[in-house]
Amino acid sequence: MKKSIITLSLAAILGFGSATVGLPLEKASAANKLNDLNSQKDKINQQRSGVESKITDTDKKINENQGEQQSVQSEIERLDKAISDALAKIEEKNGQIAETKKEIEKLEAEIKVLVERIKKRNELLKDRARNYQETGGMVSYIDVLMGAQSFGDFVERVGAVATIVEADQDILKAHQADKDELEKKQTQVKEELASLEKMRAELESMKKSLNAQKAEKDKLLASLKHEEEEMHAHKLELAEENEILAAQEAAIQKAIKLEQERQAEAARQAELARQKAAQEAAKKSSSSSAGSSSSSDSGSSSSPQIAPPSVSSGAWTKPAAGRLSSGFGGRSLGEHYGVDIAAGGTVPIVAAADGVVIRSYYSSSYGNAIFIAHSVGGQTYTTVYAHMRSRSVGSGQTVSKGQQIGIMGNTGQSYGQHLHFELHRGSWNAAKSNAINPVGIVPL
Repeated sequence: MKKSIITLSLAAILGFGSATVGLPLEKASAANKLNDLNSQKDKINQQRSGVESKITDTDKKINENQGEQQSVQSEIERLDKAISDALAKIEEKNGQIAETKKEIEKLEAEIKVLVERIKKRNELLKDRARNYQETGGMVSYIDVLMGAQSFGDFVERVGAVATIVEADQDILKAHQADKDELEKKQTQVKEELASLEKMRAELESMKKSLNAQKAEKDKLLASLKHEEEEMHAHKLELAEENEILAAQEAAIQKAIKLEQERQAEAARQAELARQKAAQEAAKKSSSSSAGSSSSSDSGSSSSPQIAPPSVSSGAWTKPAAGRLSSGFGGRSLGEHYGVDIAAGGTVPIVAAADGVVIRSYYSSSYGNAIFIAHSVGGQTYTTVYAHMRSRSVGSGQTVSKGQQIGIMGNTGQSYGQHLHFELHRGSWNAAKSNAINPVGIVPL
């Protein structure tokens, strides 16, 4: 008997009703509750499959992204090597240009000497030409020969004239050779310098092009890394969503089991009541005077740390004392899928209705948060309590309406101490498509 009372009390804590035993209405209500719970379980299972598929797709995209990053990184390494090679060649050409310029400086000194030599020869040749004009050219050589006083003198004069003529021819040949050499050296050095400078310009252009390509690859790699970071963040969000859905599924499975146990206990109690009624009827028929009486009383009370709002009658109660600082719906910061209750000091937070804790954890956005599954009037609901300073219940725990579950705080993405409270008709999902305005349902 004690066990049956405990089972009935646990069912009452879960909020699955304690309707009058044996009535057809109670049977219909119990069937509706189980149908709704099973329906919600199926929906959550489908949502989990969808989320797991998204996680798999995200993993695939991350692997593809990493493969692309590796390819880009290999290309960057190739470009770095090409740039280093181009720089080495530019340095080599700079050295060759420097050496060529030194040769040009040396050649310019030699050219100076050649120019001076040519200048002197030009002066000498001009003198010769002037003498030719003045003396009549070859006629003067004949006069020299004819003026010989003896044969020996004539021979000497012939040798002298031949030497002078040969010397003049040598001067002319040397003069022409120096001119040719000068032009050849000048052309050769200029061509070599122009070729080196052209090669250097081509290498500089190549280096510029390679640097531009590397800059593009660096930009692409940075973009891919940013994209990978976003995909990892998205995967974490999906993983968190999947964990919440899994917790919801487990909580609803527990609720289904408890509801089945409650119904079985209710049927057993109904059978006992029927048997007792039959026994009483039998006694009354066999005895003219008989009587019996029985009574039972049970109650429970809890004393919160600091006075929370008084527990309301009905299925729902206010989750925390304080003022409604922000309502449900659109606002400047975006869509608000719940309401905010703000208050100063140490403010206890209580369960808005009987239920099972889906998840009690710390979230980067919600801060310290608790999700609770409820079944009210054959309809499944989920409540969310966010930004708490601390939590006092764990995942899978059953809670009763008005039971303290934590302390109001300012954790996660929050601005000032308050409770962010959400109400979902059905299960919670990342899109929050089941979120409804709790005002008018929960006494706020």
